Amino acid sequence: MLWIKAFHIVFVASWFAGLFYLPRFFVNLALVPNDSHAERERLLLMARKLYRFTSLLMIPALLFGLWLWLGFGIGRGSGNGWLHAKLLLVLGAVGYHHMCRKLLREFEQMASRRSDRWYRVFNETSVLLFAAIVVLVVVKPF
Repeated sequence: MLWIKAFHIVFVASWFAGLFYLPRFFVNLALVPNDSHAERERLLLMARKLYRFTSLLMIPALLFGLWLWLGFGIGRGSGNGWLHAKLLLVLGAVGYHHMCRKLLREFEQMASRRSDRWYRVFNETSVLLFAAIVVLVVVKPF
């Protein structure tokens, strides 16, 4: 079980590292002048690659978590409200991941109308999700 936990932690941390950085590309893309096509294309290329890589990291993170939950019974029994809250936040993280894809498509189609300030705030959402998940897992407050 410790190997599964270790791999789960590694993949979750790696997945979130991508979610921390990907919206920074959106901030920079929102700041690119309309006539700077080369800069825009370079940022889009990097964002696409990071999104694909982050997606590949998300899959084993979720699978190892599922394995811990179903295979080893982590979080079963009474006093495990923390796990339900964590699972809700994990669903939020998956939704955030897919929202990043939607935002990337908007940039690809030159349809983004949000400000760089909006993307800066959006960028902090992944940090809050990660922090809340870690606190729930370590502290198990309920």
